[in-house]
Amino acid sequence: MIETVAVTGSTNADLLARLAAGEPLGDGFWLVARRQNAGRGRLGRIWNDGAGNFMGSGVVRLTQTDAHAGSLALVAGLAVHEAVAPYVPAPHRAMLKWPNDLLVDGAKLAGILLERIGDAVVVGIGVNLAQSPSLPDRATCALADLVPAPDVDAFAERLTSAFAAQVALWRSYGLGPLISRWQAAAHPVGTPLSVSEPSGSTLHGFFAGLDEQGALRLSLADGTTRMIHAGDINLA
Repeated sequence: MIETVAVTGSTNADLLARLAAGEPLGDGFWLVARRQNAGRGRLGRIWNDGAGNFMGSGVVRLTQTDAHAGSLALVAGLAVHEAVAPYVPAPHRAMLKWPNDLLVDGAKLAGILLERIGDAVVVGIGVNLAQSPSLPDRATCALADLVPAPDVDAFAERLTSAFAAQVALWRSYGLGPLISRWQAAAHPVGTPLSVSEPSGSTLHGFFAGLDEQGALRLSLADGTTRMIHAGDINLA
């Protein structure tokens, strides 16, 4: 189910508040906003709207047999990639960047934010369809830079259907196949990366895939491999 509102502060914040109030929102419920004026991304970044872009949040109710909640970032990334890829003409390429960005030619096209309350995970997704924000620390782009911007409602149907399908695969087959699919849609093994860790330090190395739990494997210059469970990743 997709509920659409004209304007709100943050679709993630709205769903978290409704869940906290006891509203029985289940798997497959999505809130999509035409305009969003208090959106946010990872690490406290502001990620406000652009008219004509997709801004929405969906609910996943965790069960005892589900893989760890953090792996839903990979699920969402695959769904966004599946929804966006048909619009990206050659020789351009859409690719995933750990843990939750979609890039086109190295510029950020989409981002994902996961927040949890009880047994529910709210999965917020923003996709630049018509325009992209200007960010001081990274390049951004919109699909409209390459092709006519997709209709927001049609894109919402495509994305939410892809997300439901990826959640079903995640629940049926676990993390192994999910990680394989994610890596196939990501930048290649050996891609130079820089990692800004929560401690404030920065690591430089090369992408060496994901481990069995979905953490990033960073190959360092001394031949060792560092497991990254959290951090801000940039293509070096």
